[in-house]
Amino acid sequence: MRPLAIALLSTALLAGSPAFAQSREAAPLSPAALEEAAQLRERAAQDGTAYALIESLTTEIGPRLPGSEADARAVAWAKARFEALGYDKVWTEPVTFPKWERRSEHAAVVGAYAQPLVITALGGSPAGDVTAELVRFDSIAALEAADPATVRGKLAFLDVPMARSRDGSGYGAAGPVRGRGPSIAARKGAAGYLMRSISTSPHRVANTGITRFDADVTPIPSAALSLPDADQLARLLTRGPVQVHLALDVGWNGEYTSQNVIGELTGREAPDEIVLIAGHLDSWDLGTGAVDDASGVGITMAAGHLIAQLPQRPRRTVRVVAFANEEQGLLGARAYAEAHGGPEIIAKHIVGAESDFGAGRIYGFNTSAPAGQRATSDAIAEVLRPLGIDYLQDKGGPGPDISPLAAKGGAWGWLGQDGTDYFDLHHNANDTLDKVDPDAVAQNTAAYAVFAWLAAESEAGFGSATKTEETPEH
Repeated sequence: MRPLAIALLSTALLAGSPAFAQSREAAPLSPAALEEAAQLRERAAQDGTAYALIESLTTEIGPRLPGSEADARAVAWAKARFEALGYDKVWTEPVTFPKWERRSEHAAVVGAYAQPLVITALGGSPAGDVTAELVRFDSIAALEAADPATVRGKLAFLDVPMARSRDGSGYGAAGPVRGRGPSIAARKGAAGYLMRSISTSPHRVANTGITRFDADVTPIPSAALSLPDADQLARLLTRGPVQVHLALDVGWNGEYTSQNVIGELTGREAPDEIVLIAGHLDSWDLGTGAVDDASGVGITMAAGHLIAQLPQRPRRTVRVVAFANEEQGLLGARAYAEAHGGPEIIAKHIVGAESDFGAGRIYGFNTSAPAGQRATSDAIAEVLRPLGIDYLQDKGGPGPDISPLAAKGGAWGWLGQDGTDYFDLHHNANDTLDKVDPDAVAQNTAAYAVFAWLAAESEAGFGSATKTEETPEH
């Protein structure tokens, strides 16, 4: 069956559904807008623009560590692509932050069982060259409870596995190992810190990520081990004391100003009301940042491009943001929220959604619209359903770069990607283009295009939002 016929059939079926009838009663969207959305969905699901953008960014720019030479090239790339894709306005907004650099890293067991270890420095770690006895802990609580005398002068090794999950909930549970562990170890006098990577990868790759030392401690060299190397150290410790040499040439080096890159399709009736979709332009430096987050950038840029090809602009403005430096603390998103975060401006941000959980197929949709004010959400959910996306009204939350706006009361949309394999690749050297499925990317693009078009076209909004806490960076 041809795409147009499918679209018309889908619209006819949609009109008979209870949720659609409820939405029609509230009249948030006209039948013509819903038909346009169904046709947009079918076109987008066959479109290759997003994958082409991901291929271009990861091939031509490669890794995009914040503050690096590639950071500047990525900004120029994004600006040029927005302009080529038919956006009405394209601009940048500055984001200034401390610059962290990775120069070299090495670790090895020394002594009777001498052998190399696969590690990577944590972002925010200082340089250092340490040879010390390893002391292992199986939880943050165990490290916190340890007598400082048992840790002082040693390498603290936090060996906490991460659970695999579709929604990424295992990441939140394991996050303190990287976020708080180094500071706890430093406070107890450790000479350095090693951790089992926050990862589900069976391969011998280590996962980096940011850590932040508390103001009252002296930072110590801190690194993550591949899972096989963490297991190796645990086995060696059953045979007796283990000495490890850790050498990191890394650290902070001045300040850098990057840019949030913004493309906009100006609304035909309410141009000051904004539907925001986003990804983040930066990545860590071990892979090429294909799933984290070139995919999100490609998906949202392409969604806007497809909306730009419709016969007319939506009622409201659709704004696509490629955020700077998400990886080191949502710094571009926080700068955006500061610049656009007054109460009257927040009220004009109708809803925001971010693609920053890889390139797996979207399986669930929700928004922060409260009960009784969900007519627009209900209508969007019905148009998304043929893409295999369920309406999960008790799930989801703002994406990391949307969370600073949500913390100020902005409404959010959630298009939940299947992240079962995401943490096999996250922040490690295997995050490369070959892991990206073009068909899944097209499904994502269709979902974001439908979401943004209908949110921008709807006569209703998403209700009064409840302020939320910021989401940790991915």
